[in-house]
Amino acid sequence: MSASASPVPANTEESAHDLQDRLARFARAVVVVAAVIGSASLTAQVVTGGDIHAGHALPHELVHVSALALALLMWRRCRQAQLSARALEILDAGFTLAICVLYTLLGFTAAPGLGVGFTVLLATTYTLVGRSILVPSAPARTLWISALGATPAVTYFLTSGISASSAEDPLIFTLFTTMWCGFAVFTAAANSRQLYGLRARIREIGRLGQYTLEEKLGEGGMGVVHRATHAMLRRPAAIKLLLKDRASEQDQARFEREVQLTSRLRHPNTISIFDYGRTADGVFYYVMEYLDGLDLDRLVRTLGPLAPARAIHILVQVTGALAEAHALGLIHRDIKPANIVLTARPDEPDVVKVVDFGLVRSLEGATGESATANVVTGTPMYLSPEAINAPQTVDARADIYALGAVAYFLVTGTHVFEGGTIVELCSKHLLLPPETPSARLGRALPADLEAIILQCLAKDRDARPATATALRTALRACVDAAAYDAAAASQWWRDRQTGAVATAPATGVSASAPTMAVDLRGRLEASGVTTARPPAA
Repeated sequence: MSASASPVPANTEESAHDLQDRLARFARAVVVVAAVIGSASLTAQVVTGGDIHAGHALPHELVHVSALALALLMWRRCRQAQLSARALEILDAGFTLAICVLYTLLGFTAAPGLGVGFTVLLATTYTLVGRSILVPSAPARTLWISALGATPAVTYFLTSGISASSAEDPLIFTLFTTMWCGFAVFTAAANSRQLYGLRARIREIGRLGQYTLEEKLGEGGMGVVHRATHAMLRRPAAIKLLLKDRASEQDQARFEREVQLTSRLRHPNTISIFDYGRTADGVFYYVMEYLDGLDLDRLVRTLGPLAPARAIHILVQVTGALAEAHALGLIHRDIKPANIVLTARPDEPDVVKVVDFGLVRSLEGATGESATANVVTGTPMYLSPEAINAPQTVDARADIYALGAVAYFLVTGTHVFEGGTIVELCSKHLLLPPETPSARLGRALPADLEAIILQCLAKDRDARPATATALRTALRACVDAAAYDAAAASQWWRDRQTGAVATAPATGVSASAPTMAVDLRGRLEASGVTTARPPAA
């Protein structure tokens, strides 16, 4: 996929929203100008007792009130429901022309000899130049709108002459004001050329091929994730870019390996990869499906421990994703709640997506990964014993141990082990038996589910479920598996959409329990922990 820029659609939902916001700001500025001019006129009326208008007060003040009312109406309308791009364009041109006509009527309705010519001139030119700054539009559009807007004022100066000012030479005054209006028109067009071009350039910079980058969703150890939209399909997506400070050859190789290995996975509970490439300045990125949901870490921290039936429903889906990966000879190595995202489809609540395959390893060993024996890679709270004392021997059962730790977290709301340091935490994984989930929670949990969780957390990997498929079969056989309430889950998702349930969104990158890659053998042995390697599986 090429990362070259392409033209940005002019009438996207985002650009229409921005245009409406800009028009509201423009109308608010006109409110201020109209209020200042009206206040000045009213003050003059009070000070002079109305003598300066000599019978012209009512029409003149009605023009002031009309200009202020029109600006307020425009401002209010632009703050209400979203309008289409076409409607906004009509409002833009119509409002600008109407307000310029009203400013010109100030001159026609003023008492003879009052000298409001400069008021008309300043109000008109300020409006046109202000619009070019506040409202984004192409230079040609700004040119014709400004020309139409200046026409009433020019007509007034050409027909009123000396009566509109205190100038001794009406011809010089007329030439001056007309030239000034022309200058304002071309200044407005020049502003649009610069500002509109700059905005287009910014949008171009924020594009990767057919994708337009939008809000930042999150940042992990390797990359930053943005929400994006495909220019033609209007399909939301998430784009992960390699961080600039992680642009070494080793980091780039790992990042590229992540997308290449993940793209081999097709399971519905594994995040889908759409595309990948490099930006014009060489930054590696890949495009994946956008997940409108939340990860399990945020879910449990927001709601507390899950009901056994819902936990089983989630875990069964994760085992499906892992079963496919393991069958292809891939192990995830960083299974944790933050890497499991819960979403919903219109026809099904609680759909799981396993994400962040940044540490995925091929059992065939042909991944270009460092072969350093002592480097422990993963997240400390979810590391299997063999991942700590013999990381080069890990197999699919390390993922099963990590999933057992995830299950423990789902039903108790706490990690299997806690520690003040990485060494202390890893020592507990190596040496201490886990407290039963029921004892940790303070109430009884289904015996079959608790037995499965403790079996997954066995120190000896041979004592764990042999495969993810076997684990899925055991989970489905639990009594509470049949108690999952899809209707209640659907209602929960509806409440989340309406804001009745407050949860943070998923980001597609780990936001908690940071991943590590560190040589722990020396630290553990210095602490008196035996780290004899188990036999290779």
